Amino acid sequence: MAFSFTKWQGCGNDFVLVDCFQEKIEDYVSLTKIVCDRHYGIGADGMIFILPSEKADFRMRIFNTDGSEAEMCGNGIRCFARNVYEKGLTDKQEFTVETDAGILKPKLIMENSGNVKQIQVDMGYPVLEAKDIPVNGYGKQRIISKPIEVMGKTYKMTCVSMGNPHCVIFVDDLEKLPIEQLGPLFESHVAFPRKINTEFVEVRDRTHLRMRVWERGAAITLACGTGSCATLVAAVLNDKADKKAEIELDGGKLFVEWAANGKIYMTGPAEQVFSGNFETI
Repeated sequence: MAFSFTKWQGCGNDFVLVDCFQEKIEDYVSLTKIVCDRHYGIGADGMIFILPSEKADFRMRIFNTDGSEAEMCGNGIRCFARNVYEKGLTDKQEFTVETDAGILKPKLIMENSGNVKQIQVDMGYPVLEAKDIPVNGYGKQRIISKPIEVMGKTYKMTCVSMGNPHCVIFVDDLEKLPIEQLGPLFESHVAFPRKINTEFVEVRDRTHLRMRVWERGAAITLACGTGSCATLVAAVLNDKADKKAEIELDGGKLFVEWAANGKIYMTGPAEQVFSGNFETI
């Protein structure tokens, strides 16, 4: 199979994008595993397919490096939005994208030169009831600073869904935390029937949060957009942050706001790295 692609990154979270208006892909799962391999493929945290939609201007499907399909990806949708605009698939600077987490609305923020500066995404409303995230054993309760034991230690978790599930853990010293060991144990913990994305967060002040992430199906990545949104929500619920803050990630910075209308707005960059043609053997 041969196809054209573009490689994008948002705060170091990188993706291979394929325009399925032009390319015919039959097996998303197998292809993603091959393409995302950093030694034998192109290399990426995930693969995104640009598709037509009957409900929105476009449809986005995203697959993790292990071939599992994610409901949504915050950094990915910013890359998606800038890609479709700069490829000329739309002339709109604000449009709708169908995802498995619902229909989302990216908005391109333009420079005076006419170039795209950043992308803001209306991420919708955070989901807080345990059964809807989902988290086992809590019913309709909100999971705010509840105990969870991992590697013989008890942590306090706050759980949020941004269309995909997140567990936020606040820590005193992020740099000393063994995320490589903790991440997979949180991801597969019995509390999370659909596995979990885990954000480890150090509060610098009420408008500045430092976060590192273990992503479900992708391991440690340099950034997570939905995780940044979940981090702000969790920080507000625990009275650790204001409703608008900078989220500092390994790969850059995102700005997240929990607005008065109850929605979450995420703003950040998206950059094309290169484009090319790929042929599977």
